[in-house]
Amino acid sequence: MGNKTKYAKKCRLKKGDQVVVIVGKSVGETGKIDRIDYRRSQVYVGGLNISKRHTKPTQAAGDGGIFDKVMPLDISNVAFVDPVSKKPTRIGYRIENGEKVRFAKASGTVIDTIATA
Repeated sequence: MGNKTKYAKKCRLKKGDQVVVIVGKSVGETGKIDRIDYRRSQVYVGGLNISKRHTKPTQAAGDGGIFDKVMPLDISNVAFVDPVSKKPTRIGYRIENGEKVRFAKASGTVIDTIATA
């Protein structure tokens, strides 16, 4: 579990999960999780929650200008998209054939298998 913290145990979302924004200016839009900040309980979803960043020219950064920057969303403001019904759902864990699996609570479909050590 290399870079994971104690906060990662509570979070059921993972990098690469398809999520839908349920609160905020990007409500209803879907995207994949690029990064999760477990300490601050925030997720970065590619192409969503874009902000404009005004940058001065410097020797290190080169030309200045206005750049788009992906801003974080709180984990509670996004919901996992069910692979079957394409609707927001919650995620649960259960044991199947001696392996721990993640599943979508709405449809009961297995999302992925978690290696247990």
